[in-house]
Amino acid sequence: MLLHLSTWPEVETYLQQSQGIIIPIGSTEQHGPTGLIGTDAICAEAISRGVGETTSAMVAPTINVGMALHHTAFPGTISLRPSTLILVIKDYITCLAKAGFTKFYFINGHGGNIATLKAAFSETYAHLEDLQIQNYQKVQCQIANWFMCGSVYKLAKELYGDQEGSHATPSEVAVTKYVYPEAINLGKLVFYSSLFVDKFGDKRS
Repeated sequence: MLLHLSTWPEVETYLQQSQGIIIPIGSTEQHGPTGLIGTDAICAEAISRGVGETTSAMVAPTINVGMALHHTAFPGTISLRPSTLILVIKDYITCLAKAGFTKFYFINGHGGNIATLKAAFSETYAHLEDLQIQNYQKVQCQIANWFMCGSVYKLAKELYGDQEGSHATPSEVAVTKYVYPEAINLGKLVFYSSLFVDKFGDKRS
């Protein structure tokens, strides 16, 4: 059940049965010369929808922009400062908590979001208490980094071995290829000269 494709009465009915919601969060950043800039958000959203269908849980709109300041040397990257992302997360949860949601399950597609998400959860708990929102004591926030799940890591290593790496990995590119099969042109693989290496360092995956 997708929140943005629901009506408010449908959300109200859902809340009578469950107070949990899945929130996909990713990033808008470079993923090498062939990976899509939206890879992290695309993966988080696709996996969140799958989990939502399996568990009959509601899925919130994806937070597409995360903390990617370390990628801003690359054209197309958009980043929020950690302080800004904390405010976004806090507002997201606060609005949903006012509606009656108490269980927030963030499926994260970007390693750079982890520390900021944890800080945002702490700030949000204090914020909800200050507002004295009904059932604020029941609010719980969890983060799941899909790429760090044991079964995912094991399968990725079986399929790709040492090629898996830690960024712009074959596994996440494979997910985006599944979701948007026409968007990735594998024929564009090229070797970049030392000029690009000198300019971008090891950030270019």
